Amino acid sequence: MFKLSVLDQSMAQSREQAAQALQETIEMAQWCEQLGYERFWISEHHAFPTIAGSAPEVLLAAVGANTSKIRIGSGGIMLPHYSAYKVAEVFSILSNLYPDRIDLGVGRAPGTDIQTAKALATDGKPKFSAFPDLVESLSDYLWQEQTSPMVSPKPNGDIPIWMLGSSPDSAQLAALRGLPYNLAAFINPQAHESFIRFYKENYQPSALWPNPYSILTVSVFCADTQERAKALQLTFDINFYRFVTGQTNGKPLTPEEAQNYPMSPQLAEFITSRNELRAVGTPEQVKNKITSIAQRFAVDEIMMVTNMYYMEDRKRSFELIKKAFD
Repeated sequence: MFKLSVLDQSMAQSREQAAQALQETIEMAQWCEQLGYERFWISEHHAFPTIAGSAPEVLLAAVGANTSKIRIGSGGIMLPHYSAYKVAEVFSILSNLYPDRIDLGVGRAPGTDIQTAKALATDGKPKFSAFPDLVESLSDYLWQEQTSPMVSPKPNGDIPIWMLGSSPDSAQLAALRGLPYNLAAFINPQAHESFIRFYKENYQPSALWPNPYSILTVSVFCADTQERAKALQLTFDINFYRFVTGQTNGKPLTPEEAQNYPMSPQLAEFITSRNELRAVGTPEQVKNKITSIAQRFAVDEIMMVTNMYYMEDRKRSFELIKKAFD
């Protein structure tokens, strides 16, 4: 049976409500720990008006301080923006604060637009092409006993590095480096099971991971009724569509407002394109869909992201899903 985990994106209802969104992430981590989820990861996004989580390494410190046993991690650190040595030091500190609980997920995607990516780079030149070398340096700093310069403090135990991605390139690099792999189907709804199959068939064992391990991250919208679940899903889809098409003023529509939003052919096509690899409905419907997806991709774990407008809906969604699988 596959494991169940959670990805949280610190969704804010406006730029002015970032503090509330960050507190909700901490509260959600506590809730997911109480429910018995395997791990709780937080994302990295920049220059998004409704996402407060731009520094997962900072937020992880707060999440760790307010939980006691659930694994916590980055989903992920966008490594081309940073020094591999600095990331190693940050996560070494986290491993000393919260031993045997830290996951370091890294990705190559910018997590933003190219203008912001240039602003993040100290020289104005994003290092996307250097990503494989950065991963190698990061693993050396964290896993080799003797490195120059040495990482301070010394990592407390093993810190697993997870390869995150939404394309065959990330699967190939994860296999080559002997790293666990998280395929982001919620980002790329056209992600294919062949990505995971390629990863497993070409896996090169590493000291920390002698065997491949795969997670598929999907969107879920679970509620007590199918009608409510679909309304919550529609709200997210409309708000996301408005953002990617430049129609938003930075403030998302509420579920009540979304119900009256005109359904254009373009919006309908956008929504349909995202339906195959997500689960929407009652607990039983969501359980069946998640199980079907997990079996199709043959993954070890399903990670879920529930981007609902209201915090209580998100908490209820994860509660219903966990109870359905228990």
